[in-house]
Amino acid sequence: MASLLESGWLYLITHFSEFQLATVVTFIIHESVFFLSGLPSLYFERSGLFSKYKIQKKSNAPASQDRCVLLLILYHVCVNLPVMIVSYPTFRFMGLKSSLPLPHWTVILSQILFYFILEDFVFYWGHRVLHTKWLYKHVHSVHHEYATPFGLTSEYAHPAEILFLGFATVIGPALTGPHLLTLWLWMVLRVLETVEAHSGYHFPWSPSNFLPLYGGADFHDYHHRVLYTKSGNYASTFIYMDWLFGTDKGYRKLKALGEEMKQL
Repeated sequence: MASLLESGWLYLITHFSEFQLATVVTFIIHESVFFLSGLPSLYFERSGLFSKYKIQKKSNAPASQDRCVLLLILYHVCVNLPVMIVSYPTFRFMGLKSSLPLPHWTVILSQILFYFILEDFVFYWGHRVLHTKWLYKHVHSVHHEYATPFGLTSEYAHPAEILFLGFATVIGPALTGPHLLTLWLWMVLRVLETVEAHSGYHFPWSPSNFLPLYGGADFHDYHHRVLYTKSGNYASTFIYMDWLFGTDKGYRKLKALGEEMKQL
């Protein structure tokens, strides 16, 4: 398996420059993972499939969903791709590598775990700042246009927010100077996580049912459907930041009330 992966990687670095791999190929991987993982929840909403697992009973109008998809394509091409291109020299300076040998799996695992923890911490505080009155009104309210989120709304945001909170995603790799393979794996996992959190569905097989401290769709959906000054649940991936700083109290009360109603 390792030799097969290295052979495939050798083909990539032989036929493409590091700049092409780190920018264009990274963009293609991101778009593929994002839309392939995000479109199912859009289809579920339109078709009514898995409706019993839908967190909110209301759904978005097809025209609203179409508008989201079109704007996402525009933002990705006009904001995300240029940022990837412009930031390449910085990542190169910070130690980004693409050559063989590939990093050991323990290095990859430890770096990605570090990225998740650091991203969650930085995102939490950045997200709380975006919920202050002026920034919410002029920037973050764009993301909250969809009070009933579906997977693709995870990256639907004001361009300024894309840059602002995108910093949380890239700071870990920028500090450690990872191998490009590690960067790709981190990007894929982060996209899958945020799409799942915005999916609007809580399935029996949802990761939050099995992974301790993982928030998931049920945790983040509450953030979208509550008035912005009282929403809480600001963290991106885990639940402990909101627990530590008391910004999950409304969510906990609602969950406790739900459990009481079940017992009646």
